[in-house]
Amino acid sequence: MATPPNPSPDTETVSRGSLARRKGYEEHFLGPTVPLPRPTDTRIETVILPYTHFSVVFRPDRRLATATAVAINGVELMDVPRNDNWRFDPRLPESQQAGHAVYKDNALDKGHLVRRLDPVWGQAPEATMANGDTFHYTNAAPQMNIFNQGRELWQGLENFLLDHAEQFDRKLTVFTGAVLEDSDPPYRGIQVPLRFWKVAAFMQDGDLASTAYVLDQSPDLSKDAAARALDEAARAGDPPPLGAFRTFQVPVADVADITGLNLGPLPAADRLPPAVRAARHWTQLESFEDIVV
Repeated sequence: MATPPNPSPDTETVSRGSLARRKGYEEHFLGPTVPLPRPTDTRIETVILPYTHFSVVFRPDRRLATATAVAINGVELMDVPRNDNWRFDPRLPESQQAGHAVYKDNALDKGHLVRRLDPVWGQAPEATMANGDTFHYTNAAPQMNIFNQGRELWQGLENFLLDHAEQFDRKLTVFTGAVLEDSDPPYRGIQVPLRFWKVAAFMQDGDLASTAYVLDQSPDLSKDAAARALDEAARAGDPPPLGAFRTFQVPVADVADITGLNLGPLPAADRLPPAVRAARHWTQLESFEDIVV
């Protein structure tokens, strides 16, 4: 009888032991030390979950990640088939994770925080493992399944920045997470984030450089109308009304402020002109040409 093939890393039943061997995000990947973002409020409990080429800073109280960090080696990126095999991380109780029940029979997508393609580099077994690792619920957050220009911009930021870095060494570290606020609307045992953030770090002319972005899916309504809509949805058991995605380039320091995270050296490395940073100006992006790097 023929020996059955070994299961591929992205389709295996992932055990606690196998994930324990994941090395996670490398803070010296770019050269300078760029540590994982952590809450500045030490009373907030987080769990660090290492995967292949990325790590998740997870908040069990919210059942979502407050931050993720991925190292992207643009020279070694691979094309690995998508499988959409979402699963729980066995290192945490399932009750602390936002699983399929949150997304069932509604208009919410499982939005990757670490983009599926970003950690998929290196030798084929390693790249395949990274691909599978991105399909843990700990790396997902609910996003409205509206495809518009703002969403396309958000999903293509890493490609744009890798293209920009091509004249250097095509390496990026990207930090992404949900802006977890007490006012986020409740739904099926979680609170749905209305905003997401992303900070990219890279080397430029021998120095650490960074840029920051915010994705807003708040309903495009007046404050009072939005509050009424959220209340009506909660009473009906429906997902909160969410708006079309709007993507902004923002000062890195503003991301630190709205998230309560320590972003280490990244605010000081912001590529936005000092006058823009001082004005705390947010630029809504209509195309990649609007980005300042």
